[in-house]
Amino acid sequence: MALFLCFLFFLLSSATACDRCVHQSKVAYFSKASALSTGACGYGSMAVEMSGGHLAAAVPSLYKDGAGCGACFQMRCKDKALCSTKGTKIILTDLHKDNKTDFVLSSRAFMAMAKQGKGQDILKLGLVDVEYKRVPCEYKNKNLAVRVEESSKKPNYLAIKVLYQGGQTEIVGMDVAQVGSSNWGFMSRSSGAIWDTSRVPNGALQFRFVVTSGYDGKWIWAQNVLPADWKPGVVYDSGIQITDIAQEGCSKCDDGTWK
Repeated sequence: MALFLCFLFFLLSSATACDRCVHQSKVAYFSKASALSTGACGYGSMAVEMSGGHLAAAVPSLYKDGAGCGACFQMRCKDKALCSTKGTKIILTDLHKDNKTDFVLSSRAFMAMAKQGKGQDILKLGLVDVEYKRVPCEYKNKNLAVRVEESSKKPNYLAIKVLYQGGQTEIVGMDVAQVGSSNWGFMSRSSGAIWDTSRVPNGALQFRFVVTSGYDGKWIWAQNVLPADWKPGVVYDSGIQITDIAQEGCSKCDDGTWK
């Protein structure tokens, strides 16, 4: 963890630090959103619920071995005849490895960048120049939640999927313990947004998360998440939400003109 934070500090010290870096790239689209919802983050059908179908697959530098799953971005295309000035908000749900574009979007997200009545015109282009920035995720009236995956089996294995992660952060570590205990055990990122452990404590379970925040990292504690009789396939409310903003180093910060 200390090594990660030192590396993060080095990156920030070598460039302008801000929470709204603006990046330039090209994006393409998938004709079927299912290709993205069933992707590397493992959200399945819940991806559409979280994003309204505005899904995106991103290059490894944004996917970050799964830590980038659930990240929100504001994106707009640059053709002034076709594109709106506001653009649209997307959620990262999958990985793609073609370095010709930073993102591949669902067709719904791709069309949402267009001016009113120009959606089909932008689809015909297939590939467009864009600028984008990381923005906080907001889920009205929803806390951070975890879904117990079907592969979980007491008392030997627990896998959970993190859902509705707010703010502008990444979860880089997770621990689990029995409620009321200080005997924490670490969990590992299995893939995407899924964390697991083969050392499952008895009883009701609490979790603590290490998230990137500001220039550093911080612990966030969810004190009573899974009941003692937790069941696979069920989504559990953590009782908390993440609202922190992580800084990043970049050559161009949003000057406030892009609303």
